[in-house]
Amino acid sequence: MSVNVQVIEPTGILDSTKAEAFRQSVEDLLQSGADVILVDLKNITFIDSSGLGTLVVLLKKIRGLNRTLCICSMNDQVKMLFELTSMDRVFEIYEDRQAFELAKLKVS
Repeated sequence: MSVNVQVIEPTGILDSTKAEAFRQSVEDLLQSGADVILVDLKNITFIDSSGLGTLVVLLKKIRGLNRTLCICSMNDQVKMLFELTSMDRVFEIYEDRQAFELAKLKVS
């Protein structure tokens, strides 16, 4: 059985103005049968508390469905936010998409 991996690439700033649209995009991927959702943050310049809160809510929901949420390609500012809030210990984080793919190949 193959795993359905879907990638979402938000852009700009993930804040309260974009959090709901981002959440809905992830919900749509779940509805379409995604087993693993990879949030590629390469085009995100900043995440505020609303954006981080949205990621946490999605993580809880996805784990509740026995699915997986992973994050990759954080810039230094976003990485610092995750470290300061200890979210780097909560989320499955990869340096980039290639590191994610290599790790997932080893699992399957």
